[in-house]
Amino acid sequence: MAEPRTAVITGASRGLGFASTVRLYREGWRVVAAMRTPDRGLPLLREATGAEEGDDRLIGVQLDLLDPASIAAAAKAIGEAAGAPDGLVHNAGISAAGMVEETDMALWQSMFATSVLGPVAFTQALLPSMRAAGRGRIVLVSSAAGVRGQPATAPYSAAKGALERWGESMACEIAPFGLGVTVLVAGTYDTEIITDAGTTDNRDFGGPYARLHHTMNSRGRFAMKLARPPERFTDGLLKALDDHAPFRRRGVGPDASMLLAANRILPASGMHHVSRIVLGIPRQGSMRDGAWPLTTGQKAMVFVARIVPQPILQRLAARKAK
Repeated sequence: MAEPRTAVITGASRGLGFASTVRLYREGWRVVAAMRTPDRGLPLLREATGAEEGDDRLIGVQLDLLDPASIAAAAKAIGEAAGAPDGLVHNAGISAAGMVEETDMALWQSMFATSVLGPVAFTQALLPSMRAAGRGRIVLVSSAAGVRGQPATAPYSAAKGALERWGESMACEIAPFGLGVTVLVAGTYDTEIITDAGTTDNRDFGGPYARLHHTMNSRGRFAMKLARPPERFTDGLLKALDDHAPFRRRGVGPDASMLLAANRILPASGMHHVSRIVLGIPRQGSMRDGAWPLTTGQKAMVFVARIVPQPILQRLAARKAK
């Protein structure tokens, strides 16, 4: 039988990385699951895949992208266990919520170390074997925030944007050796990284940006009701690993695909206003001197109060109170 293809997936212990590891294993790949705590994550992966202990198609490797020694040790272990990988999937990452003024520099440094600097170092360690083999696909998992900078996620947006620019540069460098890069722009998926458990929350709901936070928070919670399960992401990953072009950018999910299309059509100013309107952010200058612009819902309530007779409003309010 032919030797199975090998994929290395970072951040394999949860979310998209976990779902991707399970899917690739079921598709016949040898999967190297790179994670901070294999002792906890690998048993869960075995349970999800049905793999037995010692199965050489599911290998756990300890990897901390903030630790250069861990990166070097992980690359060495991968080379000894599986040789040159056919796919390297950079999925590990963290998220953060808060305006630029609310986020400290330690968060920015951690964000770039996890999403850019660590993955670059890990790729540097694995590229010699992939280049010598003359094959391999490097998949960078980005998001809508990497296509256009989104409010309240500046560190995350900046890191994902840097990730994409790195991928574009690297694709030109490694294509002559038979390698390629695919950027996956992930839409909204129900993973820990975008819930309170996986996000560093710096939002101050009582500060100067409170009006923006309250509106964005309510709309964000509504959007999460439409989030797709992580397993739906894996179809896009399989396509990415089979890409042959030197560089490819793919949207995974209808929202990501629509954003990529709109970004190609609309100018930067147009995309700015699309983001502003979708997130309910007031127009420029509307919050000067402490002004608090009404939301669409509040404006609707004021309009109703103007046209509906007072006795009817009082009866409706009393009925709602009961």
